[in-house]
Amino acid sequence: MSEVTAPPATAGEVRPIPVDDIAPYAIFFALIAVLLFYFVGANEGATIHEWLHDGRHLLGFPCH
Repeated sequence: MSEVTAPPATAGEVRPIPVDDIAPYAIFFALIAVLLFYFVGANEGATIHEWLHDGRHLLGFPCH
């Protein structure tokens, strides 16, 4: 059998990145975003609340 390979990239050509290569990074950053959203919006602890007070207002969370 012969092997089929892609021709070498020429200058200026952009090849797509396979989804399998992006998926782990996308899942990781989605998890970080959800955790950040939790700490900014849902957490009512006094210390964290004060650190993130302006971010809560920016995202539309009531806190007063």
